[in-house]
Amino acid sequence: MRKRTFNISAGRLRRTIRLAAAAPILLAVSCSSGGGGSKSLSLPTVFNRYHLTGSVSPVRDPSVVRENNIYYVFSTDTGAPVKGNLPILCSQDRVAWSFCGAVFTQIPAWVVQKVPGVTGLWAPDISYFNDLYHVYYAGSTFGSNTSVIGLATNPTLDPTDPNYQWIDQGLVLASSSGDDFNAIDPNILVDTDGSVWLTYGSYWSGIKQRQIDPATGGLLSANPTVHSLAYRPNAQYDPIEGSSLVHKGTYYYLFASFDNCCASDPYQDTYRIMVGRGTSPNGPFTGMNGQDMMQGGGTQLLAGDGVTFSGPGGETAYLDAATGDIIVFHAIHLPDGTPYLFVNNLSWTNGWPQIDP
Repeated sequence: MRKRTFNISAGRLRRTIRLAAAAPILLAVSCSSGGGGSKSLSLPTVFNRYHLTGSVSPVRDPSVVRENNIYYVFSTDTGAPVKGNLPILCSQDRVAWSFCGAVFTQIPAWVVQKVPGVTGLWAPDISYFNDLYHVYYAGSTFGSNTSVIGLATNPTLDPTDPNYQWIDQGLVLASSSGDDFNAIDPNILVDTDGSVWLTYGSYWSGIKQRQIDPATGGLLSANPTVHSLAYRPNAQYDPIEGSSLVHKGTYYYLFASFDNCCASDPYQDTYRIMVGRGTSPNGPFTGMNGQDMMQGGGTQLLAGDGVTFSGPGGETAYLDAATGDIIVFHAIHLPDGTPYLFVNNLSWTNGWPQIDP
């Protein structure tokens, strides 16, 4: 939720409503031009009937992990009635969700100092390595790339555990007006060989990647290489962000949000979920038609239906061999414009993911 998006109405998030069964979907999703990639993999049947309950709105940019038998979702500050920053939801069944606290009681002072005008924290990513849970988060303001990615750690996600304590580890990465990237929307891949990769970026020159030191959670000084993973050179302002990178089988899959979120008119919220795959965590990634994501390629997984929900995006794919792969994202309910949490199974057909309804 961010970047070079204009006509933002910060106060547009309204009270939570209970959703009735949505109207049947009449049209299949089609891929738009401007580097949109190949045919759609999933029809928007995920919107036919909303099945989640509890504290599921307003929610943006969710990231999910399972500890023992509890699922935890971390999300962007939205002004929801929860104390603190980076709200946490929890669920035992992935259907009924409740608030379980927040990472911070207030925005860290160093973020306020480095990002003048910051009013909230965005797009947290939850991962586990080196015996710690890591939440990478972003601080920025709309339309600016004066931004930071910070890190908070905790040995457990269970707030009843006596060891539960979020420790802010400070700055990981920053960008400023002189840079060609935006240091927001962090995402972590812990690869099968133990290497850790931070994927990030929004608008400007697209999605970037740096290697992380597993011992510290900071950038790996021994590898200063910046990898470029996805870019939309033929689309005005390069509207791409919210990446999520996973490794399954012989492929790495890069999910991304194309187009714009956060429009004051919810019918103009054009976010859609795209995916490409490659054989290296550093790319290249291509869609089903072979077009490189550095040239605007990718395959569309999901777009809004224009009737019940618009703008699905801010997604995180979560692979879980024990309980099944899922994808979490938000979508904008129509006509009121409230962002809702979605948690859907992620299935695989012929080496490509599909969002199950």
